[in-house]
Amino acid sequence: MPDPIFLEGDRARVRPVDAGSLWLDGGAMFGVVPKPLWVRRAPADGQNRIPLAMRCLLVETEEATVLIDVGLGNKESDKFKSIYGVSNDGDPTRLETSLEALGVKPSDVDVVAGTHLHFDHFGGSTTRGTDGSLRPSFPSARYVVSRGEYEFARLDNERIRASYMADNFEPLAAADRLELVPDGSEIVPGVRYVHTPGHTPHHQSILVDLGGAQLLFLADLVPTAAHLPLPWIMGYDVEPLVTLESKKRILRRAADEGWWLAFEHDPFVAWGRAVPPPGGGSGCTLEDIEEQALAPGAERGTSGPGQGPGKQSSQVRPGDGLNREEAG
Repeated sequence: MPDPIFLEGDRARVRPVDAGSLWLDGGAMFGVVPKPLWVRRAPADGQNRIPLAMRCLLVETEEATVLIDVGLGNKESDKFKSIYGVSNDGDPTRLETSLEALGVKPSDVDVVAGTHLHFDHFGGSTTRGTDGSLRPSFPSARYVVSRGEYEFARLDNERIRASYMADNFEPLAAADRLELVPDGSEIVPGVRYVHTPGHTPHHQSILVDLGGAQLLFLADLVPTAAHLPLPWIMGYDVEPLVTLESKKRILRRAADEGWWLAFEHDPFVAWGRAVPPPGGGSGCTLEDIEEQALAPGAERGTSGPGQGPGKQSSQVRPGDGLNREEAG
């Protein structure tokens, strides 16, 4: 288990939570970007797959304990896990085991906030028991999701239905445990959705006010640090040109305001501080990179943020209004 890391300010503490890893096709992950370019940042295996973390985020404020995204869960077959190279063993999955290592029980979670309902982000919302029954994985939590995302997930559309699995969210809706909110809603004070459409029409990133600084959990707007260049967009996105506009808008603001950017799928980079790119231009680059290696067997690339042997995180500059420490 990697050493715990966190960012803490006057209003909130955030800690990354390991929910496991999976391997997806590199061409699908980088869309129209040619392989000779993306493979330098994300080396592929013999099946052209690249390793991806499932890194959730635990947000602790005075008002609530919020878990952002919940990984894959325990409901999928061995065949499914083999196809996608899933590694998430635990009790019952890596997510719960990782939370326990942080001193958090499932019953301690007050809110589960889903960025969207794809299986690798919301599959852990329900757990299948040994008798085959489904139950909420977090018994005390309210589950918050964009209403538009929920309605989109229920469409019988050939292009999207493989990504949405009803057992991940319909039992919650049937039990009146699913809270459907407008895009961009506040989740709890200091934690709010930011509508970032493109990957799905109602995809949400999540902005956390740490107190003195802001952290944006990007989810699939920018799944890895290698996707920071504006045109590096997944083939999985249903509206890639909309993704491009979302990235322009969000990354420009992040760089201007010095936000922390947290990556859900990067196998090595947990977060970094957004700064304007050298020489100006659109988008952003990263400083103060915090590493957290989560994907077994992942090979580092030779270029891009957080790449290269022996890459170390930078310390937060004085006067940032938050405390960055190694826990333990």
